[in-house]
Amino acid sequence: MDSVTGASVTPLTEADYLAMGDGHHRVELFDRGLVVSPAPDLRHQRVVRRLANAVESVAAPVGFCVHHGVNVRLGVDRIMIPDLVVTDADNEGAILDAERVALVGEVVSPRNSGVDRVLKMQLYAIARIPWYLLVEQDGDSHSLRLHRLDGAHYVEDAVAKAGETLSVTEPFRWAMDPSDLH
Repeated sequence: MDSVTGASVTPLTEADYLAMGDGHHRVELFDRGLVVSPAPDLRHQRVVRRLANAVESVAAPVGFCVHHGVNVRLGVDRIMIPDLVVTDADNEGAILDAERVALVGEVVSPRNSGVDRVLKMQLYAIARIPWYLLVEQDGDSHSLRLHRLDGAHYVEDAVAKAGETLSVTEPFRWAMDPSDLH
């Protein structure tokens, strides 16, 4: 029984999760429970696409693949769907293992800001993903916050607000003004 909602809770395995198939919601598996979110709004999707295109233009020539909205296995019965995934893996499977991921990115939405800024940041760090990029949305402007894994936690490595440039040298060379995400 869920202590918050009073609903009956049935633990799920990764096999149960995968058997659910595709739907119109973003469904993530967190410690044998489901986290269900509505599909991102159009603005969110546009920002993710523009970010993925910008990253892919510099990451692909040095051997990385860029995806958005793919399953990433962070551990046993723990599968998240980051907005952006940069990996050295080029496979056709349904799930990408975290050890093959160089960078994940999330576009922070007002309705799930705590999940992206706290929960997912902790889960990605536990899974040892080296880089975590947050795209903050503030009205019509954006900022980029790049975090680097340092031991068991992320530390902020670089920040850029609209009109500034985020410059990255690892895991690939890249520069972007967050204004380009509009």
